[in-house]
Amino acid sequence: MWIMDFGKNSRAMNEEHKVKSFEVPGCQSQTWLVPHFVEDKIYFTADSAALISKGMVCIIADVYSGSSAQDINEFDQKEFDKMNLNTLLTPGRNNGVHSMLKKVKFYAKKEDSNKVAV
Repeated sequence: MWIMDFGKNSRAMNEEHKVKSFEVPGCQSQTWLVPHFVEDKIYFTADSAALISKGMVCIIADVYSGSSAQDINEFDQKEFDKMNLNTLLTPGRNNGVHSMLKKVKFYAKKEDSNKVAV
């Protein structure tokens, strides 16, 4: 499956980032999504103990990396429906994908709230 191939070909995450605070709750296997804030952009690194989850979280990280918090918050996550993941993934894995997307939004909202109006 192409999602697993994507996971196989993605870089491994540094072990120091595989901590509870970066873990994505609601995934069937341990999955981590780490934000890196550079100027007004957010970049993500991701990893998972399972190849299919790693593939999905790395795809999501690639899609959102380099975006501003505002762009992430305004992006309609229903765009992911075009990938027809519900036909490729079990309901449990689909729930994990929704948890990954929620974690991305969480980081973006957190970054937006940290900005001070001038």
